[in-house]
Order: sequence, then C-alpha cells, then structure tokens
Amino acid sequence: MKTKEDYIQRLAKMKRNVYVDGELIDRTDELQMDCINTIGTTYDEALKPENQDLCTAISHLTGERINRFTHIHQSTEDLHKKQDMTRMLCQKVGGCIQRCMGIDAANAIYNVSYEADRMNNGATEYHENFKRWLVRFQTEDLIGCCGQTDVKGDRMLRPAEQPDPSVYVRIKERLSDGIVVEGCKLHISEASVADEILVVPTRALRPQDKDYAVSFAIPGDWDGLKQVVTIHSLRKREFFKRGFAEGSTDSYLIFDNCFIPWERVFLAGEWQHGGVLALLFALFHRHSYSGCKPALGDILLGTAALAAEVNNIHKTSHVRKKLAEIIMVTELGYAAGYTASSLGGPRVFMPGKGFIPYGPGSYIPHSIYCNVGRCLTGEAVFREAEILCDIAGGVVATFPHERDFVNPETGPQLLRYTKRNPEMPVEDQAQFWRFLGDRLCSAKGGISNVGSYHGGGSPIMEQIAITTQYDIESRKKLVRYIAGMSGGDREALSHEILKKEK
Repeated sequence: MKTKEDYIQRLAKMKRNVYVDGELIDRTDELQMDCINTIGTTYDEALKPENQDLCTAISHLTGERINRFTHIHQSTEDLHKKQDMTRMLCQKVGGCIQRCMGIDAANAIYNVSYEADRMNNGATEYHENFKRWLVRFQTEDLIGCCGQTDVKGDRMLRPAEQPDPSVYVRIKERLSDGIVVEGCKLHISEASVADEILVVPTRALRPQDKDYAVSFAIPGDWDGLKQVVTIHSLRKREFFKRGFAEGSTDSYLIFDNCFIPWERVFLAGEWQHGGVLALLFALFHRHSYSGCKPALGDILLGTAALAAEVNNIHKTSHVRKKLAEIIMVTELGYAAGYTASSLGGPRVFMPGKGFIPYGPGSYIPHSIYCNVGRCLTGEAVFREAEILCDIAGGVVATFPHERDFVNPETGPQLLRYTKRNPEMPVEDQAQFWRFLGDRLCSAKGGISNVGSYHGGGSPIMEQIAITTQYDIESRKKLVRYIAGMSGGDREALSHEILKKEK
C-alpha cells in the first residue's frame, strides 16, 4: 500500500513526453494537479482504517493487502465492493475518481490472456506475462489507464481495409524479442498522470485484421510514445475557495515505431480474442459506471435540491417531481450494477452460445445488467442538466466574478441583490451560484456531460449489446404459448427464461 505522496514522487521522476497546448510539461505541472489530487484521494481513503474493507483487498496472487483498484475480482462480493467503493470515492471528489480504467482493463486482460494461451495450446505465455506484470502493479500500488479507442479513420472500412493502416493501433513488425507498434489511441482518460498504460483492441476483428489484435502494457513515459493532452480543470478561485477542486485529463497516445518486449505483450495476432477483449473491458468499465454515475446522481440531486432551496421554491410540486426523476435514474442505475454483481461469475456471453465458462476463475459482471444500467444513466445526462437549469434559472450564467464581491464599491450591493431565501445566509447563496456555474456553464462542466454520455461506450453501443445478448426469441415463444398461437413452447415460461439467463 502506497501513499498519495509516493504517487506524486513517481510522476515527478518520469520522462517528459506530455504535450499541452504546444508545450512539453512535467507530469506534476500545476496544470495537472487538480487531476492528481483527485486520483490521490484513492490513496488517502484506502489508508483510513474505516475504509479497509471497502477500499482494499487481499491479492489472490501474493496474499498481501492491496488497493482494490489493483485487484482481480474473485467473488460477487468483490464486484459489489468495487461498485460501492467507486460510488463513495466519486462522492468525495464530486465527480469522476479517474482510477477505474486500470482495474477494468486489468480484469479484462487477465481473462482474455488466459483464453488466448489455452487456444494456442501453450505456445504463448500471455497469461504468465500478465500475472508477472500484475504482481508489480499491485505491490507498487500503481495507477493504470486503458488505451482502447482508436482513431478509426473511415468508419465504413474495417481495420485491414483502411488507406492508412495505422488509424487503428497495429503490430507493424514482429521481432525475436518483441513487437513494434504504430497508431494512435484517443480520449484516454488520466494517461498523462498514469504509471502504466494498458492497451486493448477497440472492436471485433477478422483473420485479415490479426495485426490489430494486440494488447500490452507500458509505462506512460515509454520510448516511442508521445501524449497530446487536454486538461479539464475549473477556473482557479482567489477569494471564495471550493471545498474540493476536481480535475481530469484526456490524451491522444501516439505510438511511433514503439517497441514492446514480449514480457509486456498479452495478445499479438489472436484475432478471435480481439473482440472479446474489447467487449470485456467495456463490460467491466460499464460496471464501474454503475458506481460513479449514482455518485454523480447524488451530487446532482443535492445540487437540484439546494438550487430550489436558494430560490425558496423547494416546497413546490414541480420541484419534487424533478427530484424524484433524478433519484429514480440514480438508483435504477445502481440497482442494475448491483444485480450485475450478484449474477456475476467466471463466464461470458457468446453470440449463439449464451453464457459459457471463461477465464481462470475470476468474476465477470453480468453483461445485460451492466449495459442496461450504463445506457439508462448515460442517456439521462443532458436531461439532468436540463433539470438543474430549469430549477436554477438564469443566474448561473450571469453571476458576477469574485472580485466584484470583494470590491467595496459593488460587493455590498451584490450581496443584497443575491439574497433570495431569507432563511439561508446570503454568503452561502452566492457560493452556491458559483458552484452551480462550475457545473452548468464552465468548459469542464460541458466536457463532463459529454464524458458521462460517451464514457464506457455511447448509449447506442449498450443498446446493441442489450438487444444482441438478450433472449428475445424465448419471449416470443412465451407469448405464442399464452396467446395459443402455433409454435408456443412451455419451455419458454418465465421461470425457464430466468434459469437460462442466470
């Protein structure tokens, strides 16, 4: 178990390969500190005795106590705790905790590397490579991120058909001691402040796409890797400080003839497993979303309720209806994730086969419920922003700057005309409008909404997963039987459907 200070010291020692707005910066540059402090919360909270059960686990590889963000799920209880840990930590920082991609990618690769070796009848050592990497990841309490999304080029063409073959990250050359990769992964959260980058494919692949079936892990400052970063932080406050200043970053990861030694390679050409790995990472990440999005729902609910209170309209029926809407989406998203944990196991859904045993025995959340929860809460993002805008009114967009409130020529009058609820200190009312302006009207607020909608897969991707994995045909047979139509089948009765899908 490490500390936030250990983490920052590691970042300070890394080589410079991070570019921001045309400049090469150190990882501990002040521009990145809000994000670093956000991730640092995962270290601070894990070291508190009262959080040991939730934020730490016992490694199944070493028997040592580790941060749960480096753990491979061994039970439904692990899945439940990961979800609850994520919700608690996101509440602490008021937004994304920025560390879930590492655990989600690790769990996906752990399973797929095992199956790829099994298919290869021992000719490869991907799983042993990964376990050795994982022991270090756990022992040193490292931060990991996942490089999945490719540039994709022409969306109507598959990887091997692209005019530029490197619009998907690919194996450019195979050497006796490793592989050389080229391409770009984009939208990669926290890569600029991560110790290790885990790379996985972004889609299902065909035999002719085998060079794109590649997975590996490298340090964030690896030779042949450049990061072009956008940093998402709120405007600094000079006089009226925030309780916590959450931050995040996203990188374009450019692999330029980047050499990866075999001991860091976990998939190299096994195209049959490329799509499974892509889907498994997405699945684990959507499960994380059932912890973080309920936390954001908690923040949204409190914000909407306070906006109503500041405006002194908190007892009206239309406000109650809007609060109920936020609560329902929040808790249905959490319930879907909780069900996905409860029905989790060492198995995956394969089209045409249903759920089959998969991996070396670690636990995978139930895919239908992960996708249902993620789709439901993702689609609600802009509706929830609309609710906040409706209850708050226009003041969040035009609220004066800090210095106007400390200027003796304008400050007293501004406080006088800020007051709406006679039962609440006017200074608190002013501070709330600053906070809600951050949420609704800042660049980071807008970016967070887009991230909440698309992160972990856009709703259309969850809809595809839900409709292709759900047993619609058995429901048709059920209705045929009840309606007395031909082709009715008693085997499709509801208890049989539930049995089949568990």
